[in-house]
This record gives sequence, C-alpha cells and structure tokens, in this order.
Amino acid sequence: MRLSLACLAKPILHGYFRSSCSWRVRIAFALKGVEYDQLPVNLIKDGGQQLTEEYKALNPMQQVPAVEIDGITLSQSLAVIQYIDETRPGPRLLPADPKARAQVRMISDLIASGIQPLQNLYVIQKMGAEKMQWSQHFIDRGFQALEPILEQTAGKYCVGDEISMADICLVPQVYNAERFKMDMGKYPTIKRLNEALLEIEAFQVSHPSRQPDTPDDLRA
Repeated sequence: MRLSLACLAKPILHGYFRSSCSWRVRIAFALKGVEYDQLPVNLIKDGGQQLTEEYKALNPMQQVPAVEIDGITLSQSLAVIQYIDETRPGPRLLPADPKARAQVRMISDLIASGIQPLQNLYVIQKMGAEKMQWSQHFIDRGFQALEPILEQTAGKYCVGDEISMADICLVPQVYNAERFKMDMGKYPTIKRLNEALLEIEAFQVSHPSRQPDTPDDLRA
C-alpha cells in the first residue's frame, strides 16, 4: 500500500516545556517510540506567542499543544493521544477491556477537564495575588475526588498494571501540584503512582526540565 508523504513525515509538536497538555503528548510519543520535531510556543514571551495570528491558524483556541501529524493538525491533548494510540504500533494507551478503558477515560477527563484547566496559565494570570490560593484549592478539590477513585482502580499504575492515558495525565498534574506547594502526603495513592511512573524513561525524557525550550535555570 502506498503511503502519502504526509504520513511519512515526522509529526510536529507545537508546545511549551511546562504545559501539562504538551507534556502529555510528549509522554505518548515517547511510550510509542515515535520520533517527532518540536516547535516551541512560549506562552509568556512577547505577550504570549500562542496569541499570534500565525499560531491561531494552527489552533483557533490559541492554546498548546497543536500537533501536525499525517497531513492534519490536531489540538486537545486527549484527542491527540487517542489518535497516536490508534495509528501507531507499540503499547496500548487505552485498554482493550471496555470497563478498564472507561476507567482510563474517566480518570483522564477528571484531570484534563476537572483540575488542570482551573490552574493553567491563562486562568491564574487573571487571579493576580490570589493565584497560589486559587490553584491549591482546585487541585486539592480534584485530588480529593481522584484519590478514592485510584484506590479502587490502581494496580502498579492508575488502572491495573499497564501504563495508560490516565498515567499520562496524572504525572503532569502532580508536577503542577508540587509547583503550587501542595502536600502530596495527603494523597498516598497519587503519590505512589507518580513516583513509580517517574522511574520510567518515557516520563523522564518528556519531563519539562529536559525540553529544547527549557530555561537554563530549570534544566536538569
């Protein structure tokens, strides 16, 4: 079967080193062993490079990431991850079992819709001096819901013993929680899972401290 040139080209990730959503996509690429190029979009420099007309043409929401892949441009990290999972070989990011797959999607949506948007850069910039308190409140509220769910679903990882999209969402969110000085001791299951996942190479190479656009003072 003849492949189009678009399908043969490496994907391009337009993202930001410390963006949770960008990090999720980097983890997915790493787990699948997919080579890709990065074009950084600095969310702070020049008033926010995501706000340019050029970038708006890629992602009308003017958020990161945007991923050029197989001749199309995708935004929204969970959609990107599921596309990667459905089109690339390698370990499954969503389980074959319908119940486990639903649990993975539930956990992923809880983080990606119920926690992360309330403490992303655009929101906390509006909060001024209250940004720390605001972020802590909504992360804590989300983790209070997530912890008992994971107590029921977790094995070695978030759902059973295989890495999934839920784990891809969890690690960046814990990184944000730690940035906002959350006490992770209150959430032993979340803490245990995060520590186990950070031992895996795909989570290490995709870490915000190791990206092309990582500032020197934050580089590992």
